Amino acid sequence: MTWEGRAASVPGEQHVGEKRLWGCTSWVVRGRRGSCSSPGPWTELGPRALMGLLPPPHPVGRPAMARPPAPGSVIVPDWHESAEGKEYLACILRKNRRRVFGLLERPVLPPPVAIDTASYKIFMSGKSGVGKTALVAKLAGLEVPVVHHETTGIQTTVVFWPAKLQVSDRVVMFRFEFWDCGESALKKFDHMLPACKEKTDAFLFLFSFTDRASFEDLPGQLARVAGEAPGVVRMVIGSKFDQYMHTDVPERDLTAFRQAWKLPLLRVKSVPGRRLADGRTLDGRAGLADIAHVLNGLAEQLWHQDQVAAGLLPNASENTPS
Repeated sequence: MTWEGRAASVPGEQHVGEKRLWGCTSWVVRGRRGSCSSPGPWTELGPRALMGLLPPPHPVGRPAMARPPAPGSVIVPDWHESAEGKEYLACILRKNRRRVFGLLERPVLPPPVAIDTASYKIFMSGKSGVGKTALVAKLAGLEVPVVHHETTGIQTTVVFWPAKLQVSDRVVMFRFEFWDCGESALKKFDHMLPACKEKTDAFLFLFSFTDRASFEDLPGQLARVAGEAPGVVRMVIGSKFDQYMHTDVPERDLTAFRQAWKLPLLRVKSVPGRRLADGRTLDGRAGLADIAHVLNGLAEQLWHQDQVAAGLLPNASENTPS
């Protein structure tokens, strides 16, 4: 996570990096270095080892992902629908259409409403065809591909989202940089996954409600992708929720997964976005309303994790018994 604006840093110690050293783990905390004697990486769970199994424990001394906060406890959930929220949203819209931002671009706000920007890198993980590219397109206000094509190489997309903090009543501009890589490219080129994971702030694990195998693959994905980064935010998103009548993933399995892994689980629809009066252009405001719960959820988890890492909140990890 990086800061831009008035708040150049968050007070307190922060976990800023880690590396593997001869089967042990060492991590760097601002101003000091720590280490542990935990041998080897985690044990990888098979794709069907899901129900009734808790995730593997973190090695002693490893910083863990904070227990996810209750929804709405960090970010004001419906603030984007208020008059104040719409004033800030105007900077990412142009004539009710979403603005597209490059890697070096940012929204322009008038001086009276200038705010700080918190930037995060997010890696999308999931089986081919679950809707990773489609979800990123919806979050960015772009056209969702009608026909599935395997993503070639790594694609990055920048999404800005203003949100209001519950405790301080302060507005922050969140900058999400989504990294999407095709499954074939990840398997073919060994350097792809390390590049996507480097300095990543969050992993989004996707499954499709119409693909049972993609749901059963989640434990393997979690161990393979996030096993060596326990301090990184992890969230699970189920795509194609609009086809729930034909789901291959019943509610009881979702409940068992949440109880076992203690991770936030969101649902998104794959229906085409609503259009403006011309029948062709995507309605930017309507599109934001459809995906606001995902962007607010991301902002909430990432902000909370940073507060815990900075020592401003107690660290109750996800494996702490409730």
